[in-house]
Amino acid sequence: MQTIYPSKLKHGDSIAIIAPSMSSAILSPETVNIAHQRFAQLGLKLVFGKNIAEIDAFGSSSIQSRIEDLHWAFGNPDIKAILTVIGGFNSNQLLKYIDWGLIKNNPKIFCGYSDITALNNALYTKTGLVNYSGPHYSTFGQKLYFDYTLDYFKKCLFSGDPIDIVPSSAWSDDAWYIDQEERTRINNEGWYAINHGEASGTIIGANLVTFKGLQGTEYFPSLKNSILFIEEDSESEPHHVDRDLQSLLLLPDFKEVKGIVFGRFQKQSKMTQSILRTIITDKKELRDIPIIADVDLGHTSPMITFPIGGQVYLKSSKSEIKLIITKH
Repeated sequence: MQTIYPSKLKHGDSIAIIAPSMSSAILSPETVNIAHQRFAQLGLKLVFGKNIAEIDAFGSSSIQSRIEDLHWAFGNPDIKAILTVIGGFNSNQLLKYIDWGLIKNNPKIFCGYSDITALNNALYTKTGLVNYSGPHYSTFGQKLYFDYTLDYFKKCLFSGDPIDIVPSSAWSDDAWYIDQEERTRINNEGWYAINHGEASGTIIGANLVTFKGLQGTEYFPSLKNSILFIEEDSESEPHHVDRDLQSLLLLPDFKEVKGIVFGRFQKQSKMTQSILRTIITDKKELRDIPIIADVDLGHTSPMITFPIGGQVYLKSSKSEIKLIITKH
């Protein structure tokens, strides 16, 4: 299938906010107000799916409502990009109801992360549309320490230039949406290498447990010439990560994977550098590919934006680690 790169954003563009997972009703007025100010500063106009504030017993809304907003956003020619409200647990419910032809014929930026991983990878697999694992609409409501996240969002979605990823200076794993003023910052010691090597390939993956849930379906992307980007949230402890990673290794074409980039794990997950090294070194299938970890992607803050279906160059040696998004 031909790869489709959507047009980049520019000042004055309209972006749609939709809720394919959890509802916007869970967001605080403070978060919403700060997010609106940030988008205004970017020169972007916000338009909202009519169903995003519906909320049911699971904090989401009906499949019909979520599909209606998704199709409206892709089908509206005035909308240049689509951002998800927040993550959750159930965006995979939408997959068999999506009009893939509508999306392929109306390619545009689509961005979200966590549970949105199901849509990210299905969009690329079914249509060839490169889309983006990156901040939600709600993420833009973070008052402090947002510069790094915003910088990579702009680099990925406003420009087509190669992106040389570098570690953030500090990170946090606090519930910023509960108290925007009391934040705990941790000095970033940078990335670390588990295996050395050099590779180029197509980025797929993101949230591991959500990505794994696509296995065996028509929505799971090819692993050929791929580099996996993997992250997890606080609910996935080391034994979960080990099991879910192993399930990918059992796939017949896993041998086509050229490298792995792990995002930083949340503290509550109890994952440590030592444990992750053990998980990796115990698996012979992983011995000959470059693997790095603690990259700024996933559920800690800040985070990069990266293209599902885009191209990346990875190099790990004793003297340096390089990670460059070459096409997005």
